[in-house]
Amino acid sequence: MDPLLVITNASAGTSDEETLELALEVLRERCDVEVAATSNAGELDGVLQRAASRRIVVAGGDGSLHAVVAALHRRNELGDKVLALLPLGTGNDFARTAQIPLDTVEAARLVLDGEPRPVDLIVDETGSVVVNNVHVGMGALASRRGQRWKDRLGSIGVGKVNLGKLGYPIGTLTSAFSPPSLRLRVEVDGTEVNPFSRPVLMVAIGNGANVGGGAELTPEADPEDGKVDVMVSRSVTLGAKARYVLDLARGRHHERDDVLYLRGREVTVSGEEFHVSADGELYGPERSRSWRIVAGAYRMVLPPA
Repeated sequence: MDPLLVITNASAGTSDEETLELALEVLRERCDVEVAATSNAGELDGVLQRAASRRIVVAGGDGSLHAVVAALHRRNELGDKVLALLPLGTGNDFARTAQIPLDTVEAARLVLDGEPRPVDLIVDETGSVVVNNVHVGMGALASRRGQRWKDRLGSIGVGKVNLGKLGYPIGTLTSAFSPPSLRLRVEVDGTEVNPFSRPVLMVAIGNGANVGGGAELTPEADPEDGKVDVMVSRSVTLGAKARYVLDLARGRHHERDDVLYLRGREVTVSGEEFHVSADGELYGPERSRSWRIVAGAYRMVLPPA
């Protein structure tokens, strides 16, 4: 077995450290393992500088995975690497989509016995990457509010068994009734699918299916199919918003008559000012933004097909 470089967050709590140690015991039975804790982008770059040909194991959540993928992309080294994931985050949304076990010991066994497979990546016109999901409108506001609730509720419980996962659903619920609808033109592969004149509640572009700890925002997304899933919600009246939130909780919102669900390789959103949530990172306001899929941008250790 090739040697492993395990990258973890230097600010991880005691519970995560204990969980990681159990996974490391599994890995060390069959290969050499170096563990590197990083706390900022500079330290991460330094660790990646000496990665050489080793398999890189990200011990953390969606944010940690995004940070490593983004750093390798900036270094033009992403296509040469094999990544694996030990899910230690609160949400672990990409792990859910990729069917990586949420039990860290089981995930460690997958690191050893899984199959490196090509995985897609979303890249915007500035060169920034999205590993899992990007959304605008109500979804971005829900992420901002959901993070506040996640932080508040994360202290209620023990370790990972806490109420932090309720953050996104609560953020979605509180956001559904307060934001105005947005007039946005949405294009998929150069074809207009929503005109500026048709208000929308939100637009989601998914490489992965889940956000917010398991909410299936783009439920049919597959990070290995060379396309993104595009969900455009036109649920803009008060009653439609309420029904949309209920259907979202049941994973059936994409079946609604006032929701468009498509697949494509390039997506452009333009119009009124909007904020963006990309892998949980919030930015904006923007007036126009484009994203494209890069098929098989890197390899990740996944369960055998």
